[in-house]
Amino acid sequence: MPEDVDTPHGPARVHLHAAERPRALLMLGHGSGGSVTAPDLQAVTQAAVGAGVSVALVEQPYRAAGRRSAAPAHQLDAAWIAVAEHLSRTLRLPLITGGRSAGARVACRTAEATGARAVLCLAFPLITPKGASRQHELDAVRVPLLIVQGEQDRFGLPAGVVLVAGDHGLKRDLPAVAAAVVEWLAAVESVL
Repeated sequence: MPEDVDTPHGPARVHLHAAERPRALLMLGHGSGGSVTAPDLQAVTQAAVGAGVSVALVEQPYRAAGRRSAAPAHQLDAAWIAVAEHLSRTLRLPLITGGRSAGARVACRTAEATGARAVLCLAFPLITPKGASRQHELDAVRVPLLIVQGEQDRFGLPAGVVLVAGDHGLKRDLPAVAAAVVEWLAAVESVL
């Protein structure tokens, strides 16, 4: 059953998927117009739980309130930090943050503030619609970082990504997305 968590910008909704003997918590956010039911988020959730990592899928307050238009970045970041603090306090597990598209951007911008031990980016939108780069958001991450990107992503391909078949939706090869994440989780276990 989802849990509402108070944030400075209204309640966020957390869908917790607990591993049997969790060694960490993976907190994942959705894209700006999407939801936590995105196929790649669901595939990663199932794979991570199977690998012993609990997953918290987080609906930002604007989505939990039923709105589709994303809130400004500072509101997204503040809400994300509030949820991370709540989950860290209540679950007491090493925290890995991440998300798809806009959710990945939030995880990168807040990695230090949340105390994330690692960051997972699914379909990171490297290039803005106006053609500017968001590389600085990736460069600011000082913990292990995995970027899984569709080889035909119209928003660009950051350096050092794991490429899978498909585009920004990451729907074409969900097993490859899940496998890349599980392999990376095993590799970052030393920092947990």
